[in-house]
Amino acid sequence: MSYNDRFIRACRKESVDRLPVWYMRQAGRYDPDYRKIKEKYSLLEICRQPELAAEVTMMPIRKLGVDAAILYSDIMNPVASIGIDFDIVPNIGPVIDNPIRSAADVERLKPIDVEGDLGHVLETIRILDRELDVPLITFAGAPFTIASYLIEGRPSKSYIRTKSLMYGDPKVWFQLMDKLGDMVIAYLRAHMAAGGKAFQLFDSWVGALSPADFQKFVLPTIERIFDELSDLPQPKIYFPGVASGELLPTLGRLKADVIGLDWRVPIAEGRRRLGGKYAVQGNLDPYVLTAPMDVVESYARAIIDEGIQEPGYVFNLGHGLFPEASLDKLRELTAFIHRYSAEAIAASRQKEASSHV
Repeated sequence: MSYNDRFIRACRKESVDRLPVWYMRQAGRYDPDYRKIKEKYSLLEICRQPELAAEVTMMPIRKLGVDAAILYSDIMNPVASIGIDFDIVPNIGPVIDNPIRSAADVERLKPIDVEGDLGHVLETIRILDRELDVPLITFAGAPFTIASYLIEGRPSKSYIRTKSLMYGDPKVWFQLMDKLGDMVIAYLRAHMAAGGKAFQLFDSWVGALSPADFQKFVLPTIERIFDELSDLPQPKIYFPGVASGELLPTLGRLKADVIGLDWRVPIAEGRRRLGGKYAVQGNLDPYVLTAPMDVVESYARAIIDEGIQEPGYVFNLGHGLFPEASLDKLRELTAFIHRYSAEAIAASRQKEASSHV
């Protein structure tokens, strides 16, 4: 079986003949076949069936031709193992039965047991390691983003309870960050041992913080996660979520390989803010996909032209796919990214070679 490793090479800033592409939430509700599965099973029920979860993970590889798979799972899955009862409620998101509001609530959280409680996730990874001809990305939710659900009890736009705990009782806040950091480290290490080829740490909502508060209350735990996983050979991605452009200059000590950018920060500016240290991933606004295909291609072309200026670029969206996205447009976009980037990279190399003659 031939193995497409362009994604891995791009993460390592190695040369590629065309840009790799994958999409956050690429296994999801935009796909009619996935919607049929969801008529029978909830998200959590799919996750508990390794063969089914693996099949859903592989659907976008077959249908879209993307260069990496991302594990079908949910960032909340590991919290069940540490003592949190939750459900994923349609049209709402994670809802917590026993939200964290006090020091006692944090103290009752227990260490994660990945093999005992989350063996179905590891088995899904093992199946995919055998079946895929592209790299498998696994993932975890970052401590701030997980904490925002655990404290608020459900998705929030203001994060008022989260910030109240953070500002009002920093001792309890850091105890929670430590426990969630331990959870993430153990969970991702087990993923890589089971056959994951890269991982992404999703910090979807940390852009709600100022750079100063991010550096004080969150970044030490993020740095510890990447420090403690730095012995792993697989590429490591940190995605600080939406509206996080002002946080990028604070990330210079992360032992990560790739930083994900949202659409508010151009690729070149993102690289500048990161000091040129990391490969970058992103950053098409998902809702550009509502436009006619020629408009979609014009936006993609501009991003590709920026991306190929330096080694180390992975095409992605600036956030996850939305349910109304068109599968046909995604298929066309993937083919366009491959075709146009291959032509642009070849032309750039030819120009460079002729300048040395």
